[in-house]
Order: sequence, then C-alpha cells, then structure tokens
Amino acid sequence: MLKSSAVAEIFESRVSIEQVEEGNELAPKFDEHGLIPVVTTDYQSGELLMHGYMNKEALMKTLELGQAVYYSRSRKALWHKGATSGLYQDIVEMRIDDDQDCVWLRVKVSGSGASCHVGYRSCFYRTVPNGEKFNPNEKIVLSYTESQKTFDPKEVYGDAPNPTQL
Repeated sequence: MLKSSAVAEIFESRVSIEQVEEGNELAPKFDEHGLIPVVTTDYQSGELLMHGYMNKEALMKTLELGQAVYYSRSRKALWHKGATSGLYQDIVEMRIDDDQDCVWLRVKVSGSGASCHVGYRSCFYRTVPNGEKFNPNEKIVLSYTESQKTFDPKEVYGDAPNPTQL
C-alpha cells in the first residue's frame, strides 16, 4: 500500500496546457477544496449510477484497490463504496477528461447492482420536467424512473446515519 507522501510522486505537476491536454501524464486538477468530481456509470449499459468527489487520498485508494473510493463531503471522510453495504463498485475502466478536472468510472457493482443509498439502482432515479413539459406557473413535479427499490436500505445499512444533509 502506498503512503500519503507517495501521492505527490504519483500525480504529476501541471506544467503546461499541452502536457495536461495531450500528454500521457496523470496531472489531476483538484478544486479549491481539494476535490475532483467523479461520474460513475454501469460498464455494460452506460447508465449513470452516481456522481461524487475524490480528494487525492481517495483517488490514490481507488487506483490501488481497483474499486471506487470517494470523499464524502457530508461525512468529511473517505468512503469506500460498498464497505458497509457490500455493493462495491469494481472498476472496469477509469478515464479522465481533457483538462483532467473530472474522473469517469465505468464500474460493475457487486451484490444487487444498486449504487444508491436510498435503495434504487441509480442515484438518478427521478426526472425533472423541462422544455415543453415545463410550466413556470406550476409547481415542479419530479417523475420516478424506477418503479421499485433494488434493496431495503434499513436492512443493508441498519442504524448507520443517513448521509443526506439538509
């Protein structure tokens, strides 16, 4: 296992646009909070499962384990996806975007295949009306894209605190 000091050695410094956009060096750009956004999709269907963040340590752990490790902003801690639920996200492919400020994980989810702590397969289980379906004079009503939960969160998480913050 690599130590935290190895993080600086593994990630390259960002020295030029050409290096970042056209080079073969991993030089991720973390925001002012030390985070980089991550989109996670199912490797077979392409379905968007979730969006999260990684700090340098989470990105290192993800590289080491071959499983998704995020930084939970609500918990203010590393979050190895599946450590509590058993719904690990095994990485089939990991990509970084052109300016290296966003990570894309294509994963296979173990267990029931769900990724949402609410019990649905995807964290994006509701649609928002837009275009012709949007009426600014009416209350916005979300529509569900999944008819039932994949698992019961109470059975999986027990008394663990809900990560959703108001």
